[in-house]
Amino acid sequence: MSDNELLLALSDMQDKKLSAGLEPIKKDIHELKNEVQKINIILENEIRPDIKLLAENYLPSAVRYEKNNTEHEAIKNDVGLLKQIVTEHSEKLQKIS
Repeated sequence: MSDNELLLALSDMQDKKLSAGLEPIKKDIHELKNEVQKINIILENEIRPDIKLLAENYLPSAVRYEKNNTEHEAIKNDVGLLKQIVTEHSEKLQKIS
């Protein structure tokens, strides 16, 4: 056998080994592509609409919370003022009687 024939034989053997070694990798890549496609479908059909719904409802809820918080503070101030006035009136009534 000549050197060229040996080189060709070695090259063929390496090609076969490389092809055989690449098959599991190709299979894994195909499986990964399928999994990524499933994940994308779930994202598109389930998660994105839920996030959109949350975002649409966040601002109105935040505004409502802010308004209620302001009203709560106003009521606290009013009750404090009423306590003060009742105390003053009670003291005046005590002095009168």
